Amino acid sequence: MHNGFMSLSDVFNNDPALAMVRKIVKESDVALDFAKIFPDLEKVAVAVKVENKVLILRVEISAWRNELKFKENVMVEKINSYFKETRINRVRFVF
Repeated sequence: MHNGFMSLSDVFNNDPALAMVRKIVKESDVALDFAKIFPDLEKVAVAVKVENKVLILRVEISAWRNELKFKENVMVEKINSYFKETRINRVRFVF
């Protein structure tokens, strides 16, 4: 018998009115956990944000930017594997 009460987790995960909030939280998780996923890149690249499944990375040194561009597919796969769902489709590099 349902008593009308739901856990906050159930409300957050299932309420259609919170779909945009869920999207924002998922996108910010990628930027926040970037250093955990790629600890060796912590001094080279900074995750700025995610927009429409595009991770925006700030990379100051052009040589690193070129190197990371070649590894973009591996990075996308590793991030999506970490979260066990498709969170990003590509990476964009900015100065």
